[in-house]
Amino acid sequence: MKRDNTKIIRIGNRILGGGNPVLIQSMCNTKTEDVEATVAQILELEEAGCELIRVTVPTEEAAKALSEIKKRIHIPLIADIHFDYRLAIAAIENGADKIRINPGNIGSEERVKAVVEKAKEYNVPIRVGVNSGSLEKSIIEKYGGVTAEGIVESALDKVKMLEKYDFNDIVISIKSSDVLMSIKAYEIISDKTEYPLHVGITESGSLLAGNIKSAIGIGTLLYEGIGDTIRVSLTDAPVQEIRSAKLILKALGLRNDGIEVVSCPTCGRTSIDLIGLAARVEELCSHYNNNIKVAVMGCVVNGPGEGKNADLGICGGKGEGLIIKKGEIIAKVPEEELFDRFKEELEKMCV
Repeated sequence: MKRDNTKIIRIGNRILGGGNPVLIQSMCNTKTEDVEATVAQILELEEAGCELIRVTVPTEEAAKALSEIKKRIHIPLIADIHFDYRLAIAAIENGADKIRINPGNIGSEERVKAVVEKAKEYNVPIRVGVNSGSLEKSIIEKYGGVTAEGIVESALDKVKMLEKYDFNDIVISIKSSDVLMSIKAYEIISDKTEYPLHVGITESGSLLAGNIKSAIGIGTLLYEGIGDTIRVSLTDAPVQEIRSAKLILKALGLRNDGIEVVSCPTCGRTSIDLIGLAARVEELCSHYNNNIKVAVMGCVVNGPGEGKNADLGICGGKGEGLIIKKGEIIAKVPEEELFDRFKEELEKMCV
């Protein structure tokens, strides 16, 4: 399933491409100049499972803040640059482990060369990012609109701008808010280059819509073996992006870390607050990386049987429920005590 012929790129203490595990990344929504807020968010994301983190660098102050931020985090730090090549250089000098630029919008060829030379000096990779909304007028005219083929051509043109100066420490990102266009673009470019690919659906929307679009787009591409790092872009707290990314990878069998939670849909037989209980269980389980399966079932019809296939489970009844561990019923407790008893058993298993 996984492409193993992509070029290996080192980003700080992480290895990207070459058949290595798909890396999960997100982007801070703090002001990078606010070191305390940015570090706090990155540490929260680290705990959730983030492996690469990107921050915006729109000012000289933000670029200088990178050096202090990097001292206090444990994952590679990526600087997101738009338009000002001097900020790209400053970000590299202040410790960025990778920079994200669109070489087409940072000015003259001399400016591109200056960024490349600095990246070579510090051994910092460059992610070439092209979105459907940033296509050149000439390419839009050539293809009669925004198309997957046009996105690919634009991205490869930008790659050539870097290769011209003997630079090939490159990651490529080509995104669209159109799921099918994104899939097609990545399928095309994966046959045209060996550079590792960052995969995602840009501007995918809020938690529900964004998760559905991302699961379809990212999931399809990963199943085809396309993608070396992913971001689930959500209009929500960045930590939600990490949780969603982990679930996508786990569903595809690309990750074994993290608890798998299964829960039954509600029906007329349900006699407990299954929706609320399942939400609390999912939130609790999101803080553990143990490779176990948890089941939350709403009634005695399917619950005991389904629960036997889980490492730990809850089976609801009328105002009460069962705690099932490794297929054995270990307790019958009132509904109001179910979650606390489940939490107690889970913590024993995850120590």
